[in-house]
Amino acid sequence: MQVGNVTTPFGRRPVSLAQIKGQMRTAEIKAGKSADKWKVFRDVCEARAVLGIQDRALTVLDALLTFYPDNELCEERGLVVFPSNDQLSVRAHGIAGATLRRHLAALVDAGLIQRKDSANGKRYARKDESGAIEEAFGFSLAPLLGRAEELAHAAQQVAAERKRFRITKEALSICRRDVRKLISAAIEEGTAGDWGRVEEVFIELTGRIPRTPTIAGMKPILEEMEMLREEILNRLEIREDSEIISGNAAQTERHIQNSNTESSNELEPSSGKEQGAKSSPAIRPTTEPIKAFPLAMVLQACPEIRDYGPNGAVESWRDLMSAAVVVRSMLGVSPSAYQEACEILGPQNAAAVMACILERGGHINNAGGYLRDLTRKAERGEFSLGPMLMALMRANAPTRRQAS
Repeated sequence: MQVGNVTTPFGRRPVSLAQIKGQMRTAEIKAGKSADKWKVFRDVCEARAVLGIQDRALTVLDALLTFYPDNELCEERGLVVFPSNDQLSVRAHGIAGATLRRHLAALVDAGLIQRKDSANGKRYARKDESGAIEEAFGFSLAPLLGRAEELAHAAQQVAAERKRFRITKEALSICRRDVRKLISAAIEEGTAGDWGRVEEVFIELTGRIPRTPTIAGMKPILEEMEMLREEILNRLEIREDSEIISGNAAQTERHIQNSNTESSNELEPSSGKEQGAKSSPAIRPTTEPIKAFPLAMVLQACPEIRDYGPNGAVESWRDLMSAAVVVRSMLGVSPSAYQEACEILGPQNAAAVMACILERGGHINNAGGYLRDLTRKAERGEFSLGPMLMALMRANAPTRRQAS
């Protein structure tokens, strides 16, 4: 039996060019092709949102498939089913006639079935002398066979998107819990720091979580929440390192005082000017370098730095550090100030700070002095990059929405 020939519906029902193209595509079904009708139906159910059909339409499609005698859709055995509306209504769990017709039309518009109407619009089959169906009029299931691979791919995409949504939502819930408990622990144990301000940032982020979450809505909040968690952990690590260094220094001082009681000169501070004294460089606290934030977040918070990268783009940390050197010179920051920032903050964070200074250029009068001040605070464990980046991301958010 030939399928896919262009036919028009009976009566006043219109036909669209999309429906004609769909009929022409079904005419190109390869000979011998078959597909499990219930597997195809499950794919349609999975991809129903993409196809734009409702659950009741799926009930009608399920009923239509029950009138196809075989499990395998195959062109050689015919693909037209011809139940009456009453028979369809019974198998569709008693759906009303008007509702049935509306959902049949929706299945046709979605390209899942085709009408093959007789001259008078009746659904029936014409049989030959041997009793085999010679031609049938009703609903063709050829689109399901022709689009079997497409529908399977759509179902896989929907399943993958649902998995990404679940993973994102789970990650946000875990990160939110972590931040809440870390803040509470820091406050309860009296850890030094402006934890009230950190908690305000956390509450603001939590308030932005949509009631009906989507991946697009949750992803930026998750990124900022992860930055906040990283910021808190950095502060706690720096504080712990500072306490260890202070404790070691005090223990060393007590050991020196207790082990050499005979030498009075070693009990007094040395000015470094005594005869024979050797000068030595100042010893900085050996605190662990501040962890770098993702490059994408830095560029999202500081888009202006891109213009100073190689060929006007920043695609790697190396590009960002090259751009930071250009900006340093442009803003009048001395090489020594920038070198000191690299030693204390780390090269990546120092470049990110220069990007932030460039972004806030209109509010900073002395870029070099500002960088030195931040470096000294970082050396004392009183500065971290996270809040600065998050503030700039929030400040740039309206600009990004308008640009999009």
